[in-house]
Parts: sequence; structure tokens; C-alpha cells
Amino acid sequence: MGTPYRSGAYKRSNDSTTLVITTIMGMVFGYFVGISFPSVSLTKINLPSSLISTLDYAFNDEHRRAIERTFPENLGSGSTPLTPKIYVPSNPRGAESLPPGIVVSESDFYLRRLWGEPSEDLTKKPKYLVTFTVGLDQKYNIDAAVKKFSEDFQILLFHYDGRTTEWDQFEWSKRAVHISVKKQTKWWYAKRFLHPDVVAAYDYIFIWDEDLGVEHFNAEKYMQLVKKHGLDISQPGLEPNNGLTWQMTKRRGDREVHKDTEEKPGWCSDPHLPPCAAFVEIMAPVFSREAWRCVWHLIQNDLVHGWGLDFALRRCVEPAHEKIGVVDSQWIVHQVIPSLGNQGQPVNGKAPWEGVRERCRNEWAMFQDRLSNADKAYFAQHGKTRV
Repeated sequence: MGTPYRSGAYKRSNDSTTLVITTIMGMVFGYFVGISFPSVSLTKINLPSSLISTLDYAFNDEHRRAIERTFPENLGSGSTPLTPKIYVPSNPRGAESLPPGIVVSESDFYLRRLWGEPSEDLTKKPKYLVTFTVGLDQKYNIDAAVKKFSEDFQILLFHYDGRTTEWDQFEWSKRAVHISVKKQTKWWYAKRFLHPDVVAAYDYIFIWDEDLGVEHFNAEKYMQLVKKHGLDISQPGLEPNNGLTWQMTKRRGDREVHKDTEEKPGWCSDPHLPPCAAFVEIMAPVFSREAWRCVWHLIQNDLVHGWGLDFALRRCVEPAHEKIGVVDSQWIVHQVIPSLGNQGQPVNGKAPWEGVRERCRNEWAMFQDRLSNADKAYFAQHGKTRV
């Protein structure tokens, strides 16, 4: 009677041992199988991108919390076991993988120190940016012009003759920003160095020639009038001389600002359109931050001298005949001094300045054709009649 009982107890004990051993072996086998296969990425599964982004962010956020709980001493150091992967579609293009709180998409031309606390670099932040495209021959003219601008104006010089260090004879030059590329014009520079995100810190941007007389110009008073009259695109009035081309830019002595004019018969198809309104020249324009963001995109990459651009500026503000104007009470003189025209080389017996004039005519025709064709394509696509 006792023998069968002992035999049954032994059998149950043996079965339990077998189960434990089998379980352990299964766990070990499953572990090695698991580490033998590569991880499966959510991006390889055909799911909507928005769902992938949400799942990816949620997974990595939970993973980050697990890391913080497990390895709090490693946070912020190079020994952090894993870096969370973040994807935020609202970030600027190219920065989608950055946490949005650290994204800085805009910049400026403020000069920074090589030492000390970064927060103490700037004792004053200029509100406006003034650019001149210059050669050393006009250094005294530029010196006189720069002295018309206070510390509220950041000075930026584009050097078309490659000579920069000689400008250090002027004290203000040591605080200015200098960019040098030989034989290029201000619109070439503007397209490459004045991206709207780079100049976003400035309320207004001056893009001026080097041959302007500023005896009757005060920059602070000019800005007061621009703001008073709501001008997003403006220029100082021009003293009538041989440098005057359009009636619109001619200084009027009986007012602060004007926004329209009368031209020769047949020149203006509409009193609200250039050159009778919504028009300033390209020699001394001033743009608000918002207007410049549009104008920068309007500038064609192969546009050099800018002929034709002034007739298209109206596309960047609305209503253009109200937001584009000439400031009469702060005026300048166009001195008509050859500069870039002498930087070229004779071609086929033509003087350098003749080649520049031919290039200007070609740009005018090209720019107008591109605008016209772009308009036609847009209105044809949207089934609208051009107005």
C-alpha cells in the first residue's frame, strides 16, 4: 500500500522539475532569437505619416522617461545611453528632428564678443539695417552718408572692388559689417546675403547706391515720416538734376510725402500704377521687414543691375499706391558718378559702361517677360481673368 504512494509523489516531483527546466530553456531561446533579428522601424510600415510621427514621438517620449528613471546621472552628458528621436512637422524645413523649444530660424548682423557672458554682448540693438555697395574711390562720400545714421542703424558695406581694410581709417568702419566679392552689384549681394530670416531683427532695410549726396537728409526724421505715413516701401525725394529720370521721385517742396504724380501722356495706364504711383527707383529704396520678405523672393537669381525690379515692387504691398511713396522733406542728390561701369572690360570694341547698359536692357526685357509669363500661367491655371 505504501509503495504506490511514494511512487506517485516521486513522479509529480519529476514533472515539476521538467516544467521548470523547459521554461528556463524557452526563455533563453526566446532571448537569443529576439536579439538575432533587427528592430522593425515604424517608417517601413505603410502607415500615414501623421500617425507615424505621433507614434514615434510617443514611443520615444516614454523611452526618454525610462532613461531618466534608470540613468538620471547621465542626462546632459556624452554617456547618455540613447538620444530621444523627435519629429515635429511644424518646425522649419530641415529642422524637423529638433525639439521646437530650441529652434532659432532667424538671425541678424549684430557683432558678438569673443569673451564673457553672451547675454552681455549687446549694449544696444540697432533697429534698422543700412547697406551700401561701395568701391574705395567713394570712401569720403560714404563716410559723409554713414555719419547721417545714428547707433540705431547697423551699417553693412558690400565691396565690389575687394578693398576692405583701407576703410579702417574711419572709426565707424570698425563697427560695420564688411562683405567683399569683386565686381558684383547690390542686388547680387542682396539675394545672397540679405535673406529675410537673416535680416529679420531689423524693422527697415536700406539698400542704397554709393553716389548719393545726403546734405539734406536726416535718417531719424526720415524714419519718423515713413512710419507716420505708413510706407512699407519708400525712398527720399531726389533733387532735380541730370540724375533725375522719373517725375515720381522728384522732390516736392510743399509736403512731407507724396505717393503719386503725373507723367508724360501715355506713360501711365492707370493713375494707381507705375510710374505714376506705387513706384520708387532702385537707387535708394527702403523696405519694411514685411515688404522685404516678399521683395527678396521677387529678385531673380541672375538679376544684376535690377532694371525692371522697381516696376514690380508694387506686388509686395497692398494697397501699393498707399504703401509706396517718396519722402520729400528728407531728400538726397543723385551724383551720377560712374562706379561699377568702370569695373568691366571692353568687349568687341565697346567700353565697359556700354556693356553694362546692354546688360541692363537685357535684364529689363527678361524680367518683364518672366513676370508676364508667370501671370499668364497662374491665371490660366486658376481660371481667372487678369486684373
